[in-house]
Amino acid sequence: ASTRIEWCGVILFCMNLLENILEKVIFAGRWLLAPLYIGLLLALVPILYRFFHAFWHLVTHMQGATTGEITLQVLELLDTVLLGNLIIIVLFAGYENFVSKINSAKEAEDRPHWMGKVDYSGLKIKLIGSLVAISVIELLKDFMQTGPYDDKRELWRILIHLTFVVSGVLFAVMDRIADSHEDHEMAVDEKLLAKVKKSR
Repeated sequence: ASTRIEWCGVILFCMNLLENILEKVIFAGRWLLAPLYIGLLLALVPILYRFFHAFWHLVTHMQGATTGEITLQVLELLDTVLLGNLIIIVLFAGYENFVSKINSAKEAEDRPHWMGKVDYSGLKIKLIGSLVAISVIELLKDFMQTGPYDDKRELWRILIHLTFVVSGVLFAVMDRIADSHEDHEMAVDEKLLAKVKKSR
């Protein structure tokens, strides 16, 4: 009987050790996402090049350009900036939510106010909001361009834009419902705790 108890103890110890190692490996696996975020950061390089290429084209052709052409070039610059902002939002929020806190920016004066406060739910809302803004600029660019007008292409663009808008609204509504449900559960728990304290 004592031998069985010893073997059971050894087996339990081995199982706990294996579980502990497995959990540490799984938890450390989040660092596999780090190279993806580095790649996302490097994606800003071609965006930066595209912005200054479009800006140089705007400056060098400003004299012979019409107001509409200048507006289109400025809209393209805005489109590029919004795309860069979207990358930064996903980079900061995604890294802090899924990999590690950025402690080096904790005391920085230039730290964005939303950094560290955007959870996965907030990240989805910001992502959809940025996509809607980019989609609006693309539609505006198409409507301002001169030349042949492709009805089917513009119809699909409008439908995609409306899909982004509806998705954003639905995400916001679902988050609001989830938050209200959590608040209700917390209120019920507090009431139960208060009753237990009174009964004592």
